[in-house]
Parts: sequence; structure tokens; C-alpha cells
Amino acid sequence: MKISPARVAAFEILGKIEREKAFSSVLLPLYEENLESKNRALCHELTLGVLRRQIYLDKIIESFSNNKKLDLTVRIALRLGIYQLLFLDKIPDYSAINESVNLIQFAKKTSAKGFVNAVLRRVLREKIELKFADKVERISVETSFPRWLIENWIKQFGVEETKKLARANNETPPLVFRLTNKTDEQTLEILNKIGLEITESEFVPHAFHVSKPNELLFAFAQKGKIYFQEESSQLVGQAVNLQKGESFLDVCCAPGSKLSQIANQSAENNFMVGGDLYKHRLRVVSEILEKTGAKNVNILAYNALDSLPFAERSFDVVLVDAPCSGTGTIRHNPEIRYFLTEKDFAELSAKQLKILKNASKVLKTGGRLIYSTCSLEKQENEMVCEKFLVDNSNYDKVLPELPKRFLTEKGFARTFPSRDNMDGFFIAMFEKKN
Repeated sequence: MKISPARVAAFEILGKIEREKAFSSVLLPLYEENLESKNRALCHELTLGVLRRQIYLDKIIESFSNNKKLDLTVRIALRLGIYQLLFLDKIPDYSAINESVNLIQFAKKTSAKGFVNAVLRRVLREKIELKFADKVERISVETSFPRWLIENWIKQFGVEETKKLARANNETPPLVFRLTNKTDEQTLEILNKIGLEITESEFVPHAFHVSKPNELLFAFAQKGKIYFQEESSQLVGQAVNLQKGESFLDVCCAPGSKLSQIANQSAENNFMVGGDLYKHRLRVVSEILEKTGAKNVNILAYNALDSLPFAERSFDVVLVDAPCSGTGTIRHNPEIRYFLTEKDFAELSAKQLKILKNASKVLKTGGRLIYSTCSLEKQENEMVCEKFLVDNSNYDKVLPELPKRFLTEKGFARTFPSRDNMDGFFIAMFEKKN
């Protein structure tokens, strides 16, 4: 029995994601580290591809297995096989079928080999005809998003925008990097000379899109000469717009991307602090700061849901990049859609409002308070901000200093995968009057 290492890795990763609610962004680097280049690429494609099509694949499995109750191991092998048959033209059909059957034997489920083989051959031979109860179920299945989440988006954005949003969230996002304090004059010149297609961002200074990345690009990232950071995430740092001499607090700074960006672009006389709940996450922050050459940043642990360990009116600028559902980052983390429940938004919004209120107390008069999430949900965004303003009359909402296309009618900023080819971020800015 011979199975490609890529398929074994994808099979194991998908199992861990389902059983342990693990994240692909954590597991993929661990497994791919030991794979050769071709197998690494196939493992990546299989894992993310199956996650982005999972509900659709399961609907096909139900159709061709007469709704038979399946062991998870068998279901994952079928998902992998059907994904290859339907979406990967370069994979021979016999290879997709045989290796999925062999995965069943690898998992010691030998009795299911004939069943898996039969289902996959039916998918190959027969026309796929799925039935849907209504248009919402069709959108849910065809884009592989839970029905409740599709219904939630329809309420917020309408049917057509929800279709666009769901489809965009299943596309592979562009790779974006920014410059750091360790970038030298030769960095971009070398990357251009070796044939990489690098395009400067239209909206974010020092940010670049890159197609067809190679090993040298990743080596530069490892040395801190460049830093991979999604474009809309960088817009948050741009909105902070720290000026010379201003003191700055990043209330929820882990994993450190925005803090290091702001530190890389700040003056030496800025007093900067980053805090978060867990010390192991702060170690990652410190590593990123060191790798990108960011200096003069103080790091400490605290619980932002409690009162912050600073005197009132300590900072000129405070950023609350709040813990959130992450629905704006589903392009990068497709499994998020399967982990969330309807009650999560209400629980998160309560925490977000509490953190925002605590953060507001340490801001100086005339200072700027920036609130951001990587969520698409109004419950975590506009509604949190509106509640904050009701309870804090000494704050004014001000327009973030960002390109007009991102500004909303209500005076906030938003990015959408379907419109901007960026992750979905929300940014609000407040000014303290007294």
C-alpha cells in the first residue's frame, strides 16, 4: 500500500481540525515542514480546498450513500477523494480514488474500503443532482457555509451581497508583505531580480502583493527583512497614525503584527506598550518585534476585561484590536465557519464593549481611541461602538484617516473580501473630549 505523503498529511490535519477544533494555520506549517515542495503544495491545496467545500462535499456524500451514517475517518477520505475528482484537474481520477481507498486501510478501517471505492466511482460516473429546500439552503450548500451564518449575513447585507461574500470567502487570498526596520535598499531589488511579481498596494504604504512566491521570499521573511501581514490588517496600523512624541497602548496586542507595524513606522521618542492575557502569546509578540527590528516597546501581561494596570489619562493613543469571531478572515482560516455558533456573537460583543470601556479610561483628553475587529458582524462592530458612545458622552466618533472607499455612511471603516480582495476588517475611531 502506497499513499502520497501529501494525502496522509491532509487526512491527519483534517481529522485533527474536526476532532480537536484545531486550526489549519497552526497544523499546516507543522506537517508541511517535513514534506518536499510538491507534496507541501498538494497538502496545502487538499486541506484548504476540502475545508472550503466541506458542506457541499458532504451533501454529495449523502446523495451517493443514501444518507448512511459514516465514521468520521471514512467521511474525510471521501471528502478528499471527491474534492480531487471535481476540483483538481491535474490529479488522475484513478489516483484520487485509489489513494482515498488506501487512506481507509491506513486508518485501519479496512471493512469500509469497498464502500469508499463504490461511492467515488459513482461520483465519477453519474451526474450530480442535489436538491435544496429553498434558496438559503442552496447558498449554504453551494458555498459551504452553515445555514445560520448565511441567514445572519442576509439580514445584514442582503441576499446578493451574501452570495458574493460567501463566494469570495472561498477564494485563495493574495500573499501580502510589508517592509520592516530590517528592510534594506537591496531587499526589493533582489526580489524583483529573481522574477517575483511584486505589486505595491494601492491603499497601504510599504505593503506589497506578491504572486508565485519562492524560497528566497520566505527566507527574507524568516530574517525579518519583510513581514507577511494581510492588507486590511495593515490598514488598522495606518489608521492609528502615531505621531512623534505620542504615547501608545495596544490593549490586545498578540500575536503582534499590528504592534510591530506601528513600532516599525514610529519615531524613537514614542513611548509604546503592548499587553495581552497570556504570557506564551506575549513571547510570540516579543519574537516578532525582535525579528522585524521594532524597538522601545514595553510588553506586559494583564486581563483587559479587568481594569488596566495604568493610571487614568496615561496614553495619547489607544488601540483595541478586540478578540472577535474572525468571520472576516475565513479566506485564511476556512474552518472558522464550522467552529462558530449563533450565541458566540452576543458573548463576544459583551466582552468587546467591556474591553473598550476599560481602555477608554487610560486615554488622555484629546487622545484617539481606535477600535478594530476582523469580524464582518455588525453585532461585534457598529453595535458595540453605538453602545460605547451612549455610555460615554465625553467621546466623539471621528472618521478614520483612510481612503474613502473604506468609509461607511455611519462614519466607520470597513473592508470586504468580495469588494476589496482583502479580509473583512472593521475600524472605528473616537476622540476624548474631556
